[in-house]
Amino acid sequence: MASSGGAAGKQLPRFVSLRADEVNLRTGPGERYPIDWVLVRKGLPVEIVEEFDVWRKIRDFQGSEGWVHQRMLTGARNVLVEGAVRVLHVQPDPASPPAARAEAGVVARLIECRGPWCRVEAQGIKGWLKRDEVWGVYPDEAVQ
Repeated sequence: MASSGGAAGKQLPRFVSLRADEVNLRTGPGERYPIDWVLVRKGLPVEIVEEFDVWRKIRDFQGSEGWVHQRMLTGARNVLVEGAVRVLHVQPDPASPPAARAEAGVVARLIECRGPWCRVEAQGIKGWLKRDEVWGVYPDEAVQ
């Protein structure tokens, strides 16, 4: 992952989450720019790829990009389960018993990552998923 400093002095790119149920993605960094997309899922992880003043250019899991005001984002870390139904394991080991199953599209709170595993919480259930089964965390990112 290439990292450079953004306008806020934080690393770019970086993952954050949507603060509201409806977030307008604009074609440029300002309210005078037209709305291109509306994201309608509070907590959805998004990637900040650019910054300009109080505006953040974000990308969602499908690759859609647009500009949002920083107040529409939160530093809370969530991930999106990708692909198929995934098994949340009790321990970071594929032989570990299942804690639950999560369908593709489930948003879970990211707790930590150790090597290829990430500990998440969804609907009050905690468990371990493989890092490559979710979107919202970088392959080499340390999360504690």
